[in-house]
Amino acid sequence: MGCFISTPNAPGETRRKPKNVGEIAVFVPGLRIPKPVDFAEPIGDELSRRLVERLSALRTRIVVMAGQEAPMATKPRRKATQHGGSTLADLQQALEDYLPILLGLVENGNQLQDKLQFPWLNQEDDAEETTMANSWYEILSVLQMMTMLSLSQANLLLLPKTSTDGYQSKVSVAAQNFISCKILSQLLKATISDSIPECRRESIDMFLKAAGYLDFAVNNVLPQLPPEIRKNLPMDLTEGVLRAFCMQSLGQGVDVQLGMAIDSVNATVAVKRRFACELVKYWHEAQENIVNLPLANGWGDKHRLFVRWNFTFQAAAYYLHGLILDEGKTEGCSEMAAAALRAADEFLKESKMTCESFHMTPPLSRNPPLWGTSKYLSEKIPKDISSRLPVNPGPQNYEMILQTAPALPDFQLSLKPEDFILPSVDSSWKEN
Repeated sequence: MGCFISTPNAPGETRRKPKNVGEIAVFVPGLRIPKPVDFAEPIGDELSRRLVERLSALRTRIVVMAGQEAPMATKPRRKATQHGGSTLADLQQALEDYLPILLGLVENGNQLQDKLQFPWLNQEDDAEETTMANSWYEILSVLQMMTMLSLSQANLLLLPKTSTDGYQSKVSVAAQNFISCKILSQLLKATISDSIPECRRESIDMFLKAAGYLDFAVNNVLPQLPPEIRKNLPMDLTEGVLRAFCMQSLGQGVDVQLGMAIDSVNATVAVKRRFACELVKYWHEAQENIVNLPLANGWGDKHRLFVRWNFTFQAAAYYLHGLILDEGKTEGCSEMAAAALRAADEFLKESKMTCESFHMTPPLSRNPPLWGTSKYLSEKIPKDISSRLPVNPGPQNYEMILQTAPALPDFQLSLKPEDFILPSVDSSWKEN
């Protein structure tokens, strides 16, 4: 069944964390780092020497690369490697190379499944390190790291670039086909034009990949773990945190869509409102998944605030809904539109306060230059509050404002995780 060991921080010691991670567009709580494993002793003669050496070499490569990458995972600037790609992409490739041979340990109920102990350093858990003798735990940890690397790449794509970044963007088929609804397919043509930075489009691809890894992990890997192992997983790998990150990934993908729609002269208010209303649902689900979890240890506190901050971006949904309620009106503001505008204003204020709390929570961070949704709301809502609301301000109490706000339309969520399946088991297992 496997065993587990959780190592708490030693008295007076804390795991190494950056004090300041600079600009953040996407929340990434660092990387869980694998520690070395001795494959030879527990396996003995049950596998060929060649297979043991391959397992050891591929995992050691990840240990070394992750150790080098972890301190830089949330830094705002990256350098290209000597081969022209990013170090994040190199580590991602190393994980993809490791998976096929790792899967041999769980194929057809392999008896080696519980013989190897896999130690990983945590980020969002009180325990500094968690070691479990279960190969499905190792697979889950690999998928979680692949997720964080995808989110790190999305973060870099959405941050301001310098000419020395050495990063060439390329839009994948997944990014080009991420919308299936007819109305949103039409928006794709309207909003994604040559004037839209390529990096924003590719960031959507990264978000969909991240969501795909997590969706697969929750539905196909977690169920493979024995109840005792699953109950003692570190916070980073619990179902609630994995589901929250899945919803966050999809929500941030929609946020990029909304930002592109806002920047487009062709996108209608109705389509912008749809994106904004979908955004509310994604972040509500993310919040529901972590609301009762004991997230702590700095990164956990920051994670909770990040979700709360983005959930308050329902300011966009109320603002755009109010515009539609008053569509065709040239002067003043109807009662329902005014209520929607007041709600938007309250959520915008709350968003700014939560944003400040998020960035002040260690490790310190800051906002990149405003664009898209954030810039639009910060400019439009205060202006409309002063120019469109009637002289009688109406309800001023926060609860009353929300109670009188009109109900938002309920739209079907359009973004889905990218399909992901585990690769085939490496052919070297057949030769063993």
